[in-house]
Amino acid sequence: MPALPPLKALRVFEAASRHLSFTKAADELCVTQGAVSQQIKVLEASLGVELFVRLNQQLRLTSQGRKYALEVREALRLISDATAGIQPRAKKNAVTISCLPSFAHKWLGSRLGKFSQSCPEISLRVHTSFDVVDLARDGIDCAIRHGNGGYEGCFSEILLTEELTPMCSRTLAKQLKTPADLSSTTLLQDYGTEWSEWIDPAGIDPNALDWGAEFMDTSLAIQAAIDGQGVILGHTVLAHDDLKSGALVAPFDLRTSYDCAHWFVCRDGMENRPEIAAVHDWLKSEAKSFPVTEIRLGRLQSPPTKPFG
Repeated sequence: MPALPPLKALRVFEAASRHLSFTKAADELCVTQGAVSQQIKVLEASLGVELFVRLNQQLRLTSQGRKYALEVREALRLISDATAGIQPRAKKNAVTISCLPSFAHKWLGSRLGKFSQSCPEISLRVHTSFDVVDLARDGIDCAIRHGNGGYEGCFSEILLTEELTPMCSRTLAKQLKTPADLSSTTLLQDYGTEWSEWIDPAGIDPNALDWGAEFMDTSLAIQAAIDGQGVILGHTVLAHDDLKSGALVAPFDLRTSYDCAHWFVCRDGMENRPEIAAVHDWLKSEAKSFPVTEIRLGRLQSPPTKPFG
């Protein structure tokens, strides 16, 4: 069997090939830029090939370097998986799940107590991020992603679908008799959610509306609506608990379907791991028991003042 290159140098090379920057690789690995450069030189000398092309203010992989980077990354992933597979039970049964902060705040968080009762042998760690995490690189076991599916290299399954409808405080809802009354109030904007999805079927002129603040986090948009700052085009899944409690009201009987859904995602093959399968099964059970609203496109009625849900 050929001699293996130093594992430390391989880890450094994998980070540098991913960032295409010795400085960023050094920051990730908590070492100096000089240490990264030295390890790359050691590896290139060991292999007898050049892995990077060093240009002014730019770093590129050679053709051999690109091929080697993909294979090294996969090899390190296999080592990581093998290590996790033989670790003590307490560590093996810790599952890290990633999701948007709004999903954690408005849906997942309130249900974690039931998961602990259902699967006491599993420690569920919730990681929140606005960015799409790299499951392999970032040490994430599974994720709830909000999108259209088609996640390459991953097992994925729809958990929850959304509908959209205007939502506001009970006090503000009393002023909204018909959709045309939206022109007399402020419409709050949730980044990634288009009001046109609702106002077009409702036959409202967007130029007649008063557009208010835009929020990057859906949970903040929901809270602003609860506080009476305006009307949001709300997601029926994320706002369900606030609608049920009466903190929010859905004043119009017009709900539109939404292209994006909430998906359970993990790397291909990982769905068969017992602890990840247990998390997946629990999420499916919660999603199955979650109330599904009825879509009634085109029907507009006087606004109910009672909570929706």
